[in-house]
Amino acid sequence: MTKVAFLGMGVMGAPMAGHLAKAGHDVVVYNRTAAKAEDWVSEHGGAAATTPRAAALGREIVMACVGNDDDLREVCLGEDGAFAGMEEGSLFVDHTTVSAEVTRELAAAAAEKGIAWVDAPVSGGQAGAENGQLVIMCGGAEDDYARAEPVMDAFAKLTKRMGDVGAGQLTKMVNQICIAGLLQGLSEAMTFAQKAGLDGVAVVDVIQGGAAGSWQMVNRHETMLAGEYDHGFAVDWMRKDLAICLAEAENLGAPLPGTALVDQFYKEVQAMGGGRWDTSSLMARLQKLSG
Repeated sequence: MTKVAFLGMGVMGAPMAGHLAKAGHDVVVYNRTAAKAEDWVSEHGGAAATTPRAAALGREIVMACVGNDDDLREVCLGEDGAFAGMEEGSLFVDHTTVSAEVTRELAAAAAEKGIAWVDAPVSGGQAGAENGQLVIMCGGAEDDYARAEPVMDAFAKLTKRMGDVGAGQLTKMVNQICIAGLLQGLSEAMTFAQKAGLDGVAVVDVIQGGAAGSWQMVNRHETMLAGEYDHGFAVDWMRKDLAICLAEAENLGAPLPGTALVDQFYKEVQAMGGGRWDTSSLMARLQKLSG
């Protein structure tokens, strides 16, 4: 049993913390909207704290899964931030998808207080969090990762250390770049199949086992063909992630022309009112264009 605090009871954080409780860990939770933390306690036990600092008091590991760079700074820093309540030798594990810049900034601030840091963004979406089947890509010192790994195993099917602090976030950027391209290609393919008078589901049954196959194809083609997008990872969040990717690519001098183009396509989906639609809604844009 590990004494854990979990900050952020959103669609990802709440089930992740739930798996920690089911695994026998001693869990204290915090959420900016207190009612969500109280609802979690009603279902899973443990305790809810009113501030990140209060949640972190006496905890061996503090985990976070919040919205963006600013949200992460807010739960870490200041008089009520988690760092103010954490003891020297404790460990902060960040599951938020954020920039490598803020990761290095906060890891340095943590180190000044004797707090270790592992950046550990996740892939697998809400379903992966609920089923305890997330893929976690990590950055941090080997010893720190070794402390975090057995705790993360409660909600992961795979965890891997990718390098020092920041490497986890950089790997997540690679993940999002791949997904953007895959979904644009899949959207074009399914639109083409429909225009050609083919049975899209039958087409995927044939091609998914070959070189074209992907998780997105297997799990999203039926809803795409049906025009159903009220599920999954929201376009608004994908644009946040792609902005991180594009900014880091500019710093690195790594051209991402396809990613930049797909990001603009997602901007058009937002203009259609699809900000909360699943990222596979790129197909809705193509259907609008094709009439």
